Amino acid sequence: MTGSPATGSEPLDLPGVLAGDAGAPQAQDGGGEPGSRRVHELPPPPRVSQQPDVDGPARVAVEAGPAHGWTPRGRFSGPFLSAVFHAGLLVVLAVAADVSHRAARFDGVIARIDDPEPLLTDELLVEEWIVNQPDRNDGVEVEIEMACEVPALEEPGPECDAPEGADDMVVGIGPQRQTDWLLLSDRPVGGGLDGRQREARAALVTSGGGTPESESAVERGLRWLVAHQRDDGSWHFNHQDDLYRGAECRNPGTEPSTTAATAIVLLPLLGAGYTHREGEYQQAVQRGLYYLMQRALLSDRGHDLREGTMYAQGLATIALCEAYAMTRDEQLRPFAQGGIDFICYAQDTKGGGWRYTPGEPGDTTVTGWQLMALKSGQMAGLKVPTPTIFLAKRFLDGVQSDYGSQYGYMDPRPGEATTAIGLLLRMYTGWPRSHPELGRGVRHLSEWGPSEDNMYYNYYATQVMRHFGGPRWKAWNEKMREHLIKTQSRQGLENGSWYFSGGHGEKGGRLYNTAMAVMTLEVYYRYMPLYGREVLETGF
Repeated sequence: MTGSPATGSEPLDLPGVLAGDAGAPQAQDGGGEPGSRRVHELPPPPRVSQQPDVDGPARVAVEAGPAHGWTPRGRFSGPFLSAVFHAGLLVVLAVAADVSHRAARFDGVIARIDDPEPLLTDELLVEEWIVNQPDRNDGVEVEIEMACEVPALEEPGPECDAPEGADDMVVGIGPQRQTDWLLLSDRPVGGGLDGRQREARAALVTSGGGTPESESAVERGLRWLVAHQRDDGSWHFNHQDDLYRGAECRNPGTEPSTTAATAIVLLPLLGAGYTHREGEYQQAVQRGLYYLMQRALLSDRGHDLREGTMYAQGLATIALCEAYAMTRDEQLRPFAQGGIDFICYAQDTKGGGWRYTPGEPGDTTVTGWQLMALKSGQMAGLKVPTPTIFLAKRFLDGVQSDYGSQYGYMDPRPGEATTAIGLLLRMYTGWPRSHPELGRGVRHLSEWGPSEDNMYYNYYATQVMRHFGGPRWKAWNEKMREHLIKTQSRQGLENGSWYFSGGHGEKGGRLYNTAMAVMTLEVYYRYMPLYGREVLETGF
């Protein structure tokens, strides 16, 4: 920004003058008659001018008057006149500076911006990001190849042992520095994976509202899921395809994506703290992760894990990110990052959401899994472009109603499941607990209550209520927990499983419903509370 006085560059007209006084003492003429006086006519006074100096600030030059042989004598000595002259000069400069200051301050400062710099807003950041990626969503198929030669996920060897004196070192899913994730906060600062550790899991069950019966239901559900794993490490929604293991279990699903089925089973296993490095299901988790890596299609846009649907991409990426975050197994990192990269590529750059195919205008259900995958990537320390999150928030703005307390599928017409998804995504993208629309949304969920047959709605709504806390969570939790304990199958080979027909339950079948029910009962520890433990005792 530049400024210049309105008077232009003309020199200032300095108002001060050094002049002789009309009543000044008169010098005596030593050559005259005794007693006579002779008055000398004084020459013009020195003139003060301000001259521009190209090498520095303006300097004052004193121009002497005409030389008439005048030499002050007597009391008009050199020191006296010099003092008078310099005092007057200081007065002139002071007056000139005051005039210049007043003119610049009040009358004539003209400001302009020569080269404006745009503010770094969300919208500008997103637009610049899209412009710099001209090939996004262009509909052109790219050559892909199987990400083959996947190295086996090996057990940690002696080289992984902690050095002497490192007894206090925290490894695995714990933070490297001891952090109290349960501090009071109105901002969403929690949500990590620390609760999956054995000791933390038990404590959070007690404090969060779980019971020994709910934990037993979790373990029975996990055993049923592991029992239906295929020999290649995968799971299928149609569990009856495997006549040896699943023929006697009813209600098979029809969704064909094996990556989606494999991932949705790995999620509750990881949610309970079981990894390929720890727990009784190490082999099952390792084989499942290996299957996902084998099925990844490698392209210059990341790892494609869809098998026909972006639902599978989101689910598989969450599983890979969480497994990496919990174990820091570097063999998982490129596949987890590749899954994130493909999700970012597949986003609709106009509306900000995701649907079944890359670039397609989004819907809330598919967007929910993708955004949770990106948040899992952030928790794992992977690279997630900030503009992708901004665009997702733009999508939520487009499907919200009542200022954000309810959400629709592809437009603002609200639904129960889509409202639960939208509220959870708002929590994870920064809404504080005190946000009025978040509070109203929680009231809606509380009034609707848990569903008897829609596990998709129950899964998301239970997370919203748990993170928000307060009396409404306690009431919700009791109903949801007891409903799932009561409806879990205890008969034959179906022992430990669930089946509900609502919320696309028929398409996912018994495998899908069981995985969703287990994750709902893991809500106490699967993700740490977003807003801190203290808010569980408060509310409205």
